[in-house]
Amino acid sequence: MSTPDLERSMTPSKTGLGELYDAYFKTRFGFDPRRDLVWKEVVRWIQHRFVPPDARVLDAGAGYCNFINNVTAARRCAVDVFTKFPQFANAGVETHISTCTDMSFFEDDSFDVVFASNLAEHLGRSDLILFLGEVRRVLRLGGLLILMQPNFKFCSATYFDDYTHLQIFTDASLYDFLEAYGLPVRESQPRFMPVNMKSTLR
Repeated sequence: MSTPDLERSMTPSKTGLGELYDAYFKTRFGFDPRRDLVWKEVVRWIQHRFVPPDARVLDAGAGYCNFINNVTAARRCAVDVFTKFPQFANAGVETHISTCTDMSFFEDDSFDVVFASNLAEHLGRSDLILFLGEVRRVLRLGGLLILMQPNFKFCSATYFDDYTHLQIFTDASLYDFLEAYGLPVRESQPRFMPVNMKSTLR
């Protein structure tokens, strides 16, 4: 029995991670300009509390660049495996098509803030550890990692509707994981945004 063409086209070993996530952004996470309206308010809140305007900021797993486009910073950089993501970046945003597990194109201590929204659940445990190792390397001493994650406590019924979700985190388990890895948690909010904005945008 032959394998359907669609299944063959989705095999990472044949197409590569970039192509797999290009398909993901087309089918599961399509572009919607209204999403930026939500992000403008989110970034305003984050900027006021955590990101001074002279900071050097990295957005890991930037997607459609909704965060990095709206933040005010001395240096703005974005990384994603989505091969088309640079076309969504505003002027002045430095983009790198790459995994977040190897960001060797950045020097040590390059950033004051690393931001990642809805990223860790797409990484296997070993890749998440590699990513956090890169975060520790590129952040200056005293720098800040800001993570926004789906909280499984509040979205268990639909969590695995997203076929790229590989890990489960709650606010408690993510807190403990980061602390165990040597990343002290300054603040944790169990519920901050919807896990999926599709319903709020309709």
